[in-house]
Amino acid sequence: MTKEILVVDDEESIRYTFNFFLSEEGYQVSCAENYDEGVACLNKIDFDLIFVDIVLVGKTGIDLLKVIRQKKPHIPVIMITGVPSIESATEALRYGALDYIIKPVRQDALKRSVSVALKHKAMTEEKEKCRRNFEGIFRSVRDGIVTVDKSMQVLEINNAATKICGVRRQDLLHKPVNEMAQRCQGKCLTSLHEIIEQRKPLEKLYIECHLDDAKQQVVSITASPLLGPNNNFTGAIMLIKDETQLVELKRSLKKKHDKEYFLGKCEAIRKAKTLIKDLAEIKTTVLVTGESGTGKELVLEALHHNGDRRNKPLVKVNCAALSENLLESELFGHVKGAFTGAFRDKVGRFQRADGGTLFLDEIGDISPRMQLRLLRALESMEFERVGDSTPIKVDVRIVAATNQILPNKVADGQFRQDLYYRLKVVEIHLPPLRERKDDIPLLANHFLIQFNAKFDKNIKGLSSDTWKAFLHYQWPGNVRELENTLEHAFIRCHQDVITVDHLPPELHAKHAELPGRQNLSEEQEALALQQALQSARWNKSKAADLLGISRRTIYRKIKKFGFTFREA
Repeated sequence: MTKEILVVDDEESIRYTFNFFLSEEGYQVSCAENYDEGVACLNKIDFDLIFVDIVLVGKTGIDLLKVIRQKKPHIPVIMITGVPSIESATEALRYGALDYIIKPVRQDALKRSVSVALKHKAMTEEKEKCRRNFEGIFRSVRDGIVTVDKSMQVLEINNAATKICGVRRQDLLHKPVNEMAQRCQGKCLTSLHEIIEQRKPLEKLYIECHLDDAKQQVVSITASPLLGPNNNFTGAIMLIKDETQLVELKRSLKKKHDKEYFLGKCEAIRKAKTLIKDLAEIKTTVLVTGESGTGKELVLEALHHNGDRRNKPLVKVNCAALSENLLESELFGHVKGAFTGAFRDKVGRFQRADGGTLFLDEIGDISPRMQLRLLRALESMEFERVGDSTPIKVDVRIVAATNQILPNKVADGQFRQDLYYRLKVVEIHLPPLRERKDDIPLLANHFLIQFNAKFDKNIKGLSSDTWKAFLHYQWPGNVRELENTLEHAFIRCHQDVITVDHLPPELHAKHAELPGRQNLSEEQEALALQQALQSARWNKSKAADLLGISRRTIYRKIKKFGFTFREA
């Protein structure tokens, strides 16, 4: 693009000479004879360079220079004079002239002046462009940014920082950064002082703070020294990020995990919950035992997500599902060519779980050779990949699970005793559902809520016969079977109460006894009685029929549990 140059001089010969020389170089030249013509040209064209004679008819070139600086400060101006003096040169430079040349002007000197001026303009424009971009980023970034000099005076603060800290930019610029702490405890400023004193960067630090009129918030602080052109220390920059929503989400997820992992009030479940809480932050190896479907994997989830490894890998291996050779490769990895089919290196589950938790499910089913290899890995937390002799060190928390009775397998010589005790540093045993039937109502209601959301239904509860069936059934599949049973019922149920007809066939048997006669707890007996009375709209004869007992027996049960008509 052709550069536009304006020449303002009252001598026609000078205007002609400049026009000739500059046009010859490919520039578009405009000429003005005096101040007024110069201002008129300035209003029409955005020039890249202006030459102005100091001495003009009427108003001077200095007067025009002032106007140019006011209207178009980005345009470089070179003053021309035939009578050079220190005073005129000083005045021209004081009002912003880029250069000062003396008549008569030589062509080579003019070319050099133009080249320098246009380069200066290009650099100034690039600098201004960078400044505008930086300001745009500075204003729009969501994280708070505060910069200070060596004396802790605020150089700049962006919109996000003013919002997070509850301050106004105009109240802080070029003032001590401590004034930011007028509405809070100023915990972040301690970190900034450390940067100034130690001149070392600060990694992300989480702090809790609250403004005097706002709720508590959590912010992360990162700070670094500011360095000048020669790597000299000039101050510090602090990044402030509002982490409140993220922290609240993590807390809510943790509460969700706590609620969903284990539902139950029986003594065994209470003990399991206490153990999980005690073990969550500890690396101790845990052995989880119990029948299939009791929720052993939920123990793993609770241990991992409630501990300090919650943000690290959680890797699971079903030992019973893999052959010996495949299990070895899965656990420890292999190198290319270690065996037929090993076409590339593979990272094992131990290595993938480094820093986190490794779950060894169905641990009772592994072969003697794998038992030995696993024992060595657990003892040193070090192993070699299949086909390699280079040891790999890992930091892994081991949680193992089995539905088998390992002491019996140890006694029979099918499981290594040393591995058993290595795994059983702490054992968490989950009882079968038939031994914790008091928890069935709690679990069933939990699954009702879950499946109502999943199937977009509004099933309000279970009929009394269904409760009877649930409390009499032995649940060989435990909690998993209860969950599957209710999912089956939800699929078949198109009303607001699940009845026995909606249950799988194995739960259809009609029961003629109140649950209390099957050595069930009084709480279960009372629950069945209450459900029957509610279903019969408090008609005792109908409730007795539902329960398969006599009117005399139901009156005795009502009296036993202290039910009144209103309570029922």
